[in-house]
Amino acid sequence: MSRGTEVAGAQAVVTGGGSGIGAALTRALVAAGASVVCADLDLAAAEAVSAAATGPGTARAVALDVTDAAAVRAVVDDVVATAGRIDLLFNNAGITWAGDTELLTLEQWDAIVDVNIRGVVHGVHAAYPHLVRQRRGHIVNTASMGGLVAGGLITSYCMTKHAVVGLSLALRSEAVAHGVGVLAVCPAAVETPILEKGVVGRFVGRDYYLSGQGIKTPLDPDDLARQVLDAVRRGDALLVAPRRARLTWLVSRLAPRWTNDQAARFVARQRAAAG
Repeated sequence: MSRGTEVAGAQAVVTGGGSGIGAALTRALVAAGASVVCADLDLAAAEAVSAAATGPGTARAVALDVTDAAAVRAVVDDVVATAGRIDLLFNNAGITWAGDTELLTLEQWDAIVDVNIRGVVHGVHAAYPHLVRQRRGHIVNTASMGGLVAGGLITSYCMTKHAVVGLSLALRSEAVAHGVGVLAVCPAAVETPILEKGVVGRFVGRDYYLSGQGIKTPLDPDDLARQVLDAVRRGDALLVAPRRARLTWLVSRLAPRWTNDQAARFVARQRAAAG
């Protein structure tokens, strides 16, 4: 069983920290007493988040493109060189393309693989050897309910998040022998900018994400961040939130064909509503 990692006093790196879940994680970590590197492609956004975070911890912003393996390694190595260790890595940066799969360009396929999969790989490759050497610490990978229950119109996104869940669970089975924890975070729709971005079809966006998961309002990212830190402390393997999402996941495991049929009907309703 993986042991948990204490957050107070931890040295942490959060990718995609300039908005959404990453910003909420930065705020929660600072409030819990961690020293945080808030990394984002948008440096101004990361600086704003870092400046606004309050608590006994600290935050500083860096510009980071997670598709650049050398840049990811430089951020991690700098933390280790400065603090002597890294305790928590949050591979959180991600993008989405939502719409008809036949409308996706090959460049869009490449982009979502590079950010959502290779970005996580780059983080693991940079930080995991340090954690093994330390025999302590945690890797937290932001996946999605889309990594547990697949749905159409976000096909490329589901593909990448399934990969993140698989990577996390497989690595966890190795990491436990080194005293290192691995957590995959699988929330339903969260109130983040990703709900409004990456639309390539006629009818997908915020309403799609919400109605497709049967919820009226998205999760509050700050509430999710607090749940994530609690899961890190406990040493959990998966965090599935909210409760309704856990029920959906259970049903999908017990009745996968029925679940897929329901997803197909939902796609058909979306297309019909779009005319």
